[in-house]
Amino acid sequence: PELAKGFGFFQSKPSSAFSPVAVTPDELGDAWDGGKVSLPLLADLNGKPFGRANAGIDMTFDFPALIVHAARTRPLAAGTIIGSGTVSNKLDGGPGKPVSAGGAGYSCIAELRMIETIVSGESKTPFLRFGDTVRIEMKDKAGHSIFGAIEQKVEKYER
Repeated sequence: PELAKGFGFFQSKPSSAFSPVAVTPDELGDAWDGGKVSLPLLADLNGKPFGRANAGIDMTFDFPALIVHAARTRPLAAGTIIGSGTVSNKLDGGPGKPVSAGGAGYSCIAELRMIETIVSGESKTPFLRFGDTVRIEMKDKAGHSIFGAIEQKVEKYER
């Protein structure tokens, strides 16, 4: 039902890893602007910058709107986590550019692969493979980590 309405941010996402701490808007200072966090999300793939997109720029719905929408369809108990979806920035009205090409990069490999397919007819970026490491972190203007880093390595599951 959400996707049919053009708003599939809640039901369309799988479970995810979360940071080791919770952050309230007052802790963000002036980076909390208009119900959005206006700071870059640092996404690294195998130790190299993959994304530096600003979380507040190009955010379709602010957090108050996301909370209102979620509360219409379910009870929101203490500890409920509201996610805003993939952090992505446009460039001159079109898709962004990789960090290595001077752009803000991406926060989602699937998004980059889709853009590559649209632009060149095929995706060049591989999906994650065993041994790959992804690190996500956001820092305040003084360079301090806001919620701690989330770092995960893709490993083969063996019983």
